[in-house]
Amino acid sequence: MQQRRLPRAAAGKNGFKLSLRGYDDDGDWRAITRHALGRRILPADPAHSLLLLKPTCAVTHKGGVRLTVGSPEYQTIANWIASGAPAPADADPRIERIEILPPHVTVRPGDVQQVLVLAHFSDGSTQDVTRWAKYTAGDATVCAVEEGGKVRVSGHGEGPVTAWYMSRIATATVTAPFEGDAGGAFAAARRRNFIDDQVLEKLKSLNLRPSPPADDAEFLRRACIDTIGVLPTADEARAFLADTSADKRDKLVEQLLNRPEFVDYWAYKWSDLLLVSSRKLSKPGMWAYYNWVRQQVADNVPWDVLARRVVTATGNTLENGAGNLFLLHEDPTKMSETASVAFLGMSINCAKCHNHPMEKWTNDQYYGMANLFARVRTKNGPGSITGDGNFVVFSATEGDLVQPLTGKPQAPRPLDGKALPIDDPADRRVAFADWLVSPENPYFSRAITNRVWANFMGVGLVESVDDMRKTNPASNEALLSALSDYLAARHFDLKALMRVILQSETYRRSSQPLPDSAGSAGNAADRRFYSRYYPRRLMAEVMLDAVSQVTAEPTNFPAYAPGTRAIGLPDTNIDSYFLKSFGRPERTNTCDCERSAMPSMAQVLHISNGDTINQKLQAKGNRIDQLLAAKTPDEKIVEEVYLSALSRYPTEPETKQLVAALGTGGGDKRELIEDLYWGVLSSKQFLFDH
Repeated sequence: MQQRRLPRAAAGKNGFKLSLRGYDDDGDWRAITRHALGRRILPADPAHSLLLLKPTCAVTHKGGVRLTVGSPEYQTIANWIASGAPAPADADPRIERIEILPPHVTVRPGDVQQVLVLAHFSDGSTQDVTRWAKYTAGDATVCAVEEGGKVRVSGHGEGPVTAWYMSRIATATVTAPFEGDAGGAFAAARRRNFIDDQVLEKLKSLNLRPSPPADDAEFLRRACIDTIGVLPTADEARAFLADTSADKRDKLVEQLLNRPEFVDYWAYKWSDLLLVSSRKLSKPGMWAYYNWVRQQVADNVPWDVLARRVVTATGNTLENGAGNLFLLHEDPTKMSETASVAFLGMSINCAKCHNHPMEKWTNDQYYGMANLFARVRTKNGPGSITGDGNFVVFSATEGDLVQPLTGKPQAPRPLDGKALPIDDPADRRVAFADWLVSPENPYFSRAITNRVWANFMGVGLVESVDDMRKTNPASNEALLSALSDYLAARHFDLKALMRVILQSETYRRSSQPLPDSAGSAGNAADRRFYSRYYPRRLMAEVMLDAVSQVTAEPTNFPAYAPGTRAIGLPDTNIDSYFLKSFGRPERTNTCDCERSAMPSMAQVLHISNGDTINQKLQAKGNRIDQLLAAKTPDEKIVEEVYLSALSRYPTEPETKQLVAALGTGGGDKRELIEDLYWGVLSSKQFLFDH
């Protein structure tokens, strides 16, 4: 029988090592029956085997009681020992899949639902393994699941229930609709495209009412921030709010998709993903890498083409900037992990030491994937000198990555792809790229679709965007599939995907939650199903640029030209207390978790009395000085602040109150205007995208 050596805990317990979830039945058999002189089993007297005495606590065992005498588990092990503890055989049936029944159930809070787990084997047999499966609930606010598969429903919404049995995983969905009669809300809701159809279908199943459309000011500010990372100017806001044409929102979308700031914003986003940074690259190398990324965005290069160019990059790294990714990842395992997160939205690094505990990826698959990059080499470029970033990336014709647990290399193989001949001298990355962007690859289009959707909607259909595992299903699988198919059918033109999102009524919904009413529940509790637009704090770089724009006082970054915007910086290796405080990523790992949106006391204090806003308000020649020099009436000053910062006119009560405050005559007029600006710039309306 072929030996299969799969990973175990590094040390085990007192030398006793078993594979995670029984992935290695042959190795486990040897550990139980042959290690420690076979003392763990007594075929002549199974009940006195340590394998039964310890888990029943007949012999002291720190793990506590794991089996009870006479239980089915106890009896199965006892019978196996009594029959001579036979080794696994090649002819033994192998598990192929499991299913959880029912796959979808609609319940109410307080209900209890029993699920059934069936294992299907290679010989065609089926076994009820409900008792032995392990379970988790994906949303504790909706339900919890106990051992044995008993689901207790606690709240409204929808959440996944996952079952594990041996090396197989299955998920089911539990839906607990909100109470009341919201039927009329779905019939009256606007629909523009297939996104609205899918979202409204999901909301209907949850009896979750959608919020009404956002007003023009809300939509204008939101669309500008989400598409180009820039606030509309006061003049742009005036023009848009005054426009009475029926298609003005569509025209705005087209303008935004073609503005130069679009290139700045998305080049920055993809630079986060591809780790453009001078922390590990030379300055010339970093600039070559960033300029390459920026050019791809400017040329609207399809995402599949961009991905192929990155993973197969060859040649001089100053001429072909994409090659710098391989300077950042000289270890093939790191390159494999980065490629998986960046282009597949999934982390496989857990499979480096053992089979993935929350996915189907095995240790063999991990090293097969990594071996695709084992022959990538770098050398100094012609005439290179230390620090100039002049290197050449090329593919060698031999060399393999050894899998530590076997001492042998795995055949190079993409995840779920076909293995390549290990002695083929061709560049393995080409085969990887072919698999990566293939229409048959179910992960590639879903990963980038989810990233783009999260940018515009605030929350990914799979959250987080680089955690697209089977045990973390989409909140609306039908919508994710439809969007992914839409992108693939348009040859991975990301602007086409962005356009259909921006045009949808789902995106154009108000961020204001609906309150509970006598007839039905509101939607304030919704965080996953897009019954409304979800407010979120501005990205650190966008926020800093917005403060600079509203005050007309640019931020100066050392070694960069005056007026360089934060979103236009090629590198995050720049000293900025503001950007660091508000969650700018370090770009050391391809992980959405590097960028933080979590609030902190440092942020509160910096907005309240920190240098950034105060110095810009006090700077000579800023927007306040311009308004004073033009002898702008107080009412127009208030209007200017609101239009430039919030993209809306102040309400009549706001105007009346603020004009009165400016006209009190108490103190310096400039200080009063500074206070007005500070009040707006420190407000949630300004700091949040809504």
